[in-house]
Amino acid sequence: MFNKAKRIQELPPYLFAEIDRKKRAAQAKGVDLIDLGIGDPDIPTPGRIIQRLTETVTKPANHRYPSSAGMMEFRQAVADWYGRRFGVTLDAATEVVSLIGSKEGVANMAVAYVDPGDVVLVPTPAYPVYEIGTKFNGGEVFFLPLRRESGFLPDLSSIPADVLKRAKMLWLNYPNNPTGAVADEGFLKEAVEFARRHGIILCHDAAYTELGFDGYRAPSILQVEGAKEVAIEFHSLSKTFNMTGWRIAMAVGCPELVATLAQVKSNVDSGVFQPVQEAAILALEHAEEFLGPIREVYQERRDAVVDGLHRAGFELPAPKATFYVWLPVPGGWTSTDFTARLLDEAGIVTTPGNGFGEPGEGFIRMTLCSPADRLREAVERLQQLSL
Repeated sequence: MFNKAKRIQELPPYLFAEIDRKKRAAQAKGVDLIDLGIGDPDIPTPGRIIQRLTETVTKPANHRYPSSAGMMEFRQAVADWYGRRFGVTLDAATEVVSLIGSKEGVANMAVAYVDPGDVVLVPTPAYPVYEIGTKFNGGEVFFLPLRRESGFLPDLSSIPADVLKRAKMLWLNYPNNPTGAVADEGFLKEAVEFARRHGIILCHDAAYTELGFDGYRAPSILQVEGAKEVAIEFHSLSKTFNMTGWRIAMAVGCPELVATLAQVKSNVDSGVFQPVQEAAILALEHAEEFLGPIREVYQERRDAVVDGLHRAGFELPAPKATFYVWLPVPGGWTSTDFTARLLDEAGIVTTPGNGFGEPGEGFIRMTLCSPADRLREAVERLQQLSL
């Protein structure tokens, strides 16, 4: 009846919406599904964080419009946490802005800076919103393939000169979704120098830095000297503290970039519900108290999955971080076909790697967002297939 905007008509089916459709169809048939598809923590938010929410929700001051940039107390808690965790000094007033989840901030970063004809450098395979936000605002995407042989790091030297002339923004994401790869400070330094040399905005999605295993602690890009001149980092309490539904995150870094993102937000949203911010302050102030047990749960799950896959004959490294396992599919199978087979014959929901971008072909992504016993059962079901 009504014509959709061209930008909507040109969208591919959103990856996780399609996975949900297939899950519902299988569940309607009575299949006992083990869902390793979407990265949504199954572990509850720590009780003390919930308690702080319930204590503050009755305050009349919290029933009014919040600041779109965030309460100063929350922004200061973010700055203090960055200081403790990364040794990075942030000015809460000018270098921190709250987000209604990092997805909102990622999309609005394109609103803030991308004009029609601008090029945005986007890794692939990757979280789809980097590409979608660019295209919604008339930008052009130049994809940077992430391949196993290069440690799933982009080759910045491979970008053609004519593309660099029009490049406005570069997206990075480490620890990485979907591959689970990590980047050391040497690569992050290279990225900062690249952005400074070419006058490009460097956006780093750091949502998984706190989900590290075997003692690994991921760096912030803001630890690199000169990063604040060109970089903005997106972080989130969603995966860190099992708070995906709470919708609270932050962007930090270059004051100019933070201010422009805040300007967009002041025109399109009314901020995060203040009791959620007050609960988030508690989470950040006691981060290590909450994170230790969370990491232990995910490490047990990672070990259960990776050990089982090794016994089944798959060759893959144990990821150092994230709650994703990036599994190469057996020879002769495409990502989509193998995903379909796991669902149809084993009742296991996974995500085809090519759904995150063409270089993801040949892989599937498995999440660790199910109890360890169900993960072991999933691997056992997989082992029973004739591969």
